[in-house]
Amino acid sequence: MQSAELEINKIRKDFPILTRKINGKPFIYFDNAATTQKPLSVINKISDYYSSYNSNIHRAVYDIAEEATDAYELTRKKVCKFINASSTDEIIFTRNATEAINLVAYSWGRKNIKNGDVIILSEHEHHSNIVPWQILAKEKNAELKFLKIDETGNLNLNELEYYLNNNNIKLISLCHMSNALGNIVPIDQIIDMVHGYGIPIFVDGAQSVPHIKTDVTSLDCDFLAFSAHKMLGPTGVGILYTKKNILEEMDPFISGGDMIKEVHKENTSFNDLPYRFEAGTPNIADVIGFSAALDYLNEIGMDNIRSHEIDLTKYALKRMSELKQIKLYGDTNIRNRGGIISFNLGDIHPHDLATILNNHGIAIRSGHHCAQILMEKLDVSATSRASFYIYNTKEEINIFINALGEAIKLFQL
Repeated sequence: MQSAELEINKIRKDFPILTRKINGKPFIYFDNAATTQKPLSVINKISDYYSSYNSNIHRAVYDIAEEATDAYELTRKKVCKFINASSTDEIIFTRNATEAINLVAYSWGRKNIKNGDVIILSEHEHHSNIVPWQILAKEKNAELKFLKIDETGNLNLNELEYYLNNNNIKLISLCHMSNALGNIVPIDQIIDMVHGYGIPIFVDGAQSVPHIKTDVTSLDCDFLAFSAHKMLGPTGVGILYTKKNILEEMDPFISGGDMIKEVHKENTSFNDLPYRFEAGTPNIADVIGFSAALDYLNEIGMDNIRSHEIDLTKYALKRMSELKQIKLYGDTNIRNRGGIISFNLGDIHPHDLATILNNHGIAIRSGHHCAQILMEKLDVSATSRASFYIYNTKEEINIFINALGEAIKLFQL
């Protein structure tokens, strides 16, 4: 494909859900930050596994079991290549990015975080990148510090420099892209800063990996988590990348079958990487389905995906700013944000606005977006959020703007 924009009509035909009507209107899906829709190739890949070679993996030697194992491990190889990891040993399959963060908090954190240590987060983190560290900090009598964001939602790196120089920092854990604002964090610059102090960094890539070309070798991050379902893949599949030398020193997170070499009454020896972190029967069908999603994204090209979203977001911000009743949040520089727009429309509660837009066939997110610390910073209880992906169009944005205009009339703003 030459570009996502040029092939948009072809792309949309691959997503059967986009032909739906909601309340008699064409379905417009603007909640891609929560989860993306699935192309037929992914749906068919999952169906083919269940229809043709449904079997457990890593255990049996009959034909379909080996087919299932090969297909499962092929996805691991594709993930490794997609993020340019140095080895498939560094790719761990989890249920979601949340579980990946919890795995590190448990297996790495409980061994490395001690009394009086400090973990650095930020004010715009998703709850999944806050709560596991809170639990760990309370257990270990450690401390969390939150980097502040400015009025545009960006981090103050001078504050990070101050913390690095004046605290017993043991870990930095930051999102690469805010799920609530869309702001893109200068993660490469931050990694260079913290590694200068010998401190590891965890990158929550749940929002960034589906939209921005990600190279962990170039970034040199120590940990990276993301989810298949936010990048055309099935739900129930998360990915944890961890540098091999770090993984080798981590204890297992969940124990049981397949993560062992030998079990005796007195002791157990654990399996090699990456399998010691994948206990029990995994989500085989959906990991295999994720393989087709990676193929789809690679065919379009991540650079084309990013360009398409910049074009859509720029257009949406321009059209939305024409409405004097609207309050937009986040960086106004289009290069510093992804395809996520948080806003409030007058004094309409976001849930009421989402209901009105649903009557027009438009799906947006309303609420605190699992970012209540950020909402407190913004001094709001909730926002409305529109988020875009490869199948969205400017025509849909126009319909969205018209629907916002109807809401303004309805509430006499």
